[in-house]
Amino acid sequence: MPDSNLEHLPRPVHFGRPRGLGRLCGAFGVLLFLGACEEQNVYAPPPPPTVTVAQPLIQDVTEYLEFSGTTVAYARVEIPARVPGVLQAVHFEIGSEVLKGDLLFTIDPLEYEASVQAAEAELVRAQAVLSEAEKTLGRARTLIQRGNISQASLDEAEADYLSAEAEVLVREANLTSARIDLGYTQVTAPLSGRVGRNLVDVGNLVGQGSATVLTDITVYDPIHVYFEVNERDLLRAIERIRSEMGEGGSTRDQANFPIEVGLTTEEGYPHIGVTDFTESQVDPDTGTLQVRGVLQNPGEQPALLPGLFARVRVPIAQRAEMPLVSENAVGFDQSGRYLLVVNDEGIVEKRGVTLGQLVDGLRVIERGIDPGDRVVVTGVQRAREGIAVQAQEIDMSSLLLSAHGGSASEGGRRGDGQRAAGDGAAPDAAND
Repeated sequence: MPDSNLEHLPRPVHFGRPRGLGRLCGAFGVLLFLGACEEQNVYAPPPPPTVTVAQPLIQDVTEYLEFSGTTVAYARVEIPARVPGVLQAVHFEIGSEVLKGDLLFTIDPLEYEASVQAAEAELVRAQAVLSEAEKTLGRARTLIQRGNISQASLDEAEADYLSAEAEVLVREANLTSARIDLGYTQVTAPLSGRVGRNLVDVGNLVGQGSATVLTDITVYDPIHVYFEVNERDLLRAIERIRSEMGEGGSTRDQANFPIEVGLTTEEGYPHIGVTDFTESQVDPDTGTLQVRGVLQNPGEQPALLPGLFARVRVPIAQRAEMPLVSENAVGFDQSGRYLLVVNDEGIVEKRGVTLGQLVDGLRVIERGIDPGDRVVVTGVQRAREGIAVQAQEIDMSSLLLSAHGGSASEGGRRGDGQRAAGDGAAPDAAND
């Protein structure tokens, strides 16, 4: 019988082939393979980013000051009933064009015709009395020479004549007044323009106690636009104008300078006019100077109506050979506005710039770049100062055309000195 203590003895160790040896060799082989692969991989830097560059478009530009204004009718007059009476007829179509002197309303004239007749009769009677007084005075002068009447009788005859003569003048004035009142029963247009609606219907009593407004007439052509010029822009404009006129210029030479006007729904500034009035001093409460312009506004359906908001710009200087770039190329950081430029070695450089106004969708660069610089216009997010890039060149004028939807042939026909037609801001406003 085996001894039970033998169960506690250690088991014999077998020195045969381990079971996991194959797995260990396989893993070791994989490590050797991976190590061999890593030795063959060499780091290759990514290719330089591709950006689009263009040289600035060089052209003459006009410097503008821009304002907000309001259109106001050239003239507006209310047509009252100047005599009391019953409105008898309306002789116009609402909203139609009328000429000066056209008949608009008729007030019942019967009462005034009777007044004219009565005044005429009173005048005839006064003239008859005057004729009799004249004859009496003539006889008295003859008799006084013969000594048949006294001086008192002659004086009385002269007084009667003068009184009769004065009475004739009074009756003539009464007749004139009656005829004027009769004329007021025919209400006519005091000026040419567009008539409004009739504010009183036929059959109503008008002009009783106070003048009753019957309608109004508004003159649309020409039309005024009022705008406020702040002190800074005013001084800048005066400085530019004086520099162009020289020392011999006067303030009179600054009157009637051109303005361009556009409505909120219009592109650019299609309406051209001139200033015709400027306040004599700057308002100390607002720091602005009110200016009025006048513009032609023809047609039965004029483009400009009174009371509309208007964009106004005033040319103050002509600047030659200014660089223009796409506004998408302009960046901004804590140092201000800048452009990214690719140099001859393909390295990106950062240029701080001063911006001017918009011209046909391109931004005028006051200073900071040269005409030959290659400005990054697309891919600005991929370009950073100091890195190398692959530059693809385009023509800056193509960006100008794309802003207006024009063709390349149209771009080729654009000449220097073309005025800004976009909704640009004043140079200082762009730099804020």
